[in-house]
Formats: sequence, C-alpha cells, structure tokens
Amino acid sequence: MQKIIKSSKKLVEEANSEIKTITITKAKDLLDNRNYLFIDIRDYRELLNEGKIPGAISCPRGMLEFWIDPESPYYKKSLDLSKFFIIYCASAWRSALAVKTLQDMGLKNVCHIEGGFNKWKKSKAPVELLRI
Repeated sequence: MQKIIKSSKKLVEEANSEIKTITITKAKDLLDNRNYLFIDIRDYRELLNEGKIPGAISCPRGMLEFWIDPESPYYKKSLDLSKFFIIYCASAWRSALAVKTLQDMGLKNVCHIEGGFNKWKKSKAPVELLRI
C-alpha cells in the first residue's frame, strides 16, 4: 500500500502561505466592480443545491487550468485574463489550491475568499439561485 507523503491539509496550508486571501467584507465590496471576476470552482451539483455568488462564473475545479489557458482547446473567453480573479469554493480549501496553481501558471491578479461560499452565506451576503 502506498503512503501519503504530504496531507491535503498540508498542501492547503502551504498554498495559503503563498497566495492572497480576501475577507468576505472585501469580496462584497468588489461584487459590482467590473474589473473583478468571481469564479466558482465548486461542482455543478453544489451550485444547484446552494446557489452561487451573483454574477460568478461556474468553472469546475477539474477544468480551471484548461478553461483559463488561451492555448488550450477548452479555453473559455469568459475567463477574461485582463480581470482580477476572485476564486471560491465551499470552504476555501479547493480555492486555495486553485489560486496556487493559477499563480504557478503565471497569473498575478488572483485571490480567494476566506471561508469560501459557506462563510459567504453565513454573512448573509447575496446568493443567486440557479434555475433549471
């Protein structure tokens, strides 16, 4: 049996030491600023069950690197590289790893939200429900 050398918790801790995190209050202040793009990396089922930050673009975590890369066949123009990206997930674990990866790809204008969508909801911030 293989042994885990580095835990997921350790990976998240290391990522958080190298990336920018913003508070819920700061994120709320930036919600209507067109220079910022909120990107929800949660699974689509999470969005259907809980909603999302209004105006956020859904980009599944497993596709983020491909959708953001203009040289990828999966590139999405909606992920405008001229914007400052605010990444979030449910609890700010996946988003920490995602921001670290984007920084490793060369992006500088990227951060994530402290506490993720769970903290966003607890703060009574606006939530957009998805309609099927």
